[in-house]
Amino acid sequence: MTFDRLRARARIDSLRAPFIGALVALGVVLPSALLASSGSAVDAAVREARAARAEILGSGSGLRKLDHLIFIVQENRSFDHYFGTYPGADGFTMIDGEPVNCIPDPILGRNSCPYHSTAPEFKGGPHNQKASVRSIDGGSMQGHIGALPEAEKWCIARRSVKCRPFVGPDLQPDVMSYLDRRDIPNYWSYADEFVLHDRMFGPTDGWTLPAHLFLVSGWSAVCSDPRDPMSCISNVDVKAPEERWEYGERPIYAWTDITWLLDQADVSWGYYVADGTCVFPPCDDLRGENTPSTRNPLPGFTTLHETGQLDRILTHGDFLAQVRDGTLPSVSWVIPGSASDHPSSGRGIGAGQAYVTRLINAVGKSDAWESSAIFLTWDDWGGFYDHVLPPKVDDAGYGLRVPSLVISPYARQGYIDHQMLSFDAYLKLIEDRFLRGERLDPATLGRPDSRLTVREEVAGLGDLAEAFDFRQHPRDPLILDPTP
Repeated sequence: MTFDRLRARARIDSLRAPFIGALVALGVVLPSALLASSGSAVDAAVREARAARAEILGSGSGLRKLDHLIFIVQENRSFDHYFGTYPGADGFTMIDGEPVNCIPDPILGRNSCPYHSTAPEFKGGPHNQKASVRSIDGGSMQGHIGALPEAEKWCIARRSVKCRPFVGPDLQPDVMSYLDRRDIPNYWSYADEFVLHDRMFGPTDGWTLPAHLFLVSGWSAVCSDPRDPMSCISNVDVKAPEERWEYGERPIYAWTDITWLLDQADVSWGYYVADGTCVFPPCDDLRGENTPSTRNPLPGFTTLHETGQLDRILTHGDFLAQVRDGTLPSVSWVIPGSASDHPSSGRGIGAGQAYVTRLINAVGKSDAWESSAIFLTWDDWGGFYDHVLPPKVDDAGYGLRVPSLVISPYARQGYIDHQMLSFDAYLKLIEDRFLRGERLDPATLGRPDSRLTVREEVAGLGDLAEAFDFRQHPRDPLILDPTP
């Protein structure tokens, strides 16, 4: 074995002990081989034990009622920015109806406090790893303003008349702004009726691309050889051109993503982008919105080319058509174009909320509703203030909190889920429902890679199955006006 392979094996073996403990807690009877020395017998036993756990979770009236898992991923908002004043959630500290989570403002020379904003558009802040470290500020969670570059773009150095729409009443930068039911009524209505997660952390302390890489693979890395999954090393910056795949280029992400497992198990999936996206150029007469490759990294994985699944990269129009005609796949990811909540989208939060509402309405009005679960989240915090310190699970994360909702006929009603979660929990749910508990684990994968953390089995990671009550009669959909 190479050094990297030996190191990966050592890390894999170190992960087994907490995994075995978790299985025992679930009441899973473990094969004797699982307690033996490392090797293929143990790997096989791990697979059996995971399958037993998945069988427990999915048996009878459980997860098997969900034939469609739909993940709608919006852009760049923190939990406090959208739900910091939601009743019962872990949001702002309120005194006399006002949030008092004030933090140092180096430009004003005093503290700046959260303020309610009615603006349709925002500046937000940088949201790379450097900005995350600055925002977290050694654990104080008071560095969000200090993370803003002293540049006019961010309205930080000069809070002038030109920047007036993007600052608060006391000249706070809009990273300190928050919205509530008056501004995003549909998102709050989904929380009222279904499930709100108040401890969903971004999978990494990075920006859009690494977040979307984690979404579909549980890792963000760079690879010296796109043909060799063992040539990859962790990287949550992926800013250099040679580290990022762009439309029209050959794939460069060599590690194994969830679609490889889905293909092995013959489970259908689709990844839906804006209708005007040219994923595989040359493209003729494309019109409408575009989804950038940073939000659509799957075609950059070598696995899609190896398994011949490129035709699973589809459009929003395809998603809506499949919902209507009853051909929606088992797993769907829906990613925005310009109808995004990203502060720089230029269309404002109303457009993003309308886009999301139309997608959810389409599922609610279809025959797929009674067998679906919709997961709505945001890919990273966008530089906006959040007061909760992210847990440290490995060198890559977690990142700051993001909003997260579950909308389903089996979702608990008006439930706030306080479990520690990340996008890894999405992978875990897919695997438990459709893959007999198989994980993106180099020890058990038929296509092993060099990752050192099996993210689906990080200690303390919650279980999305807790968001559901499968004993209840399927509830009616909540059909909302997209433009309230």
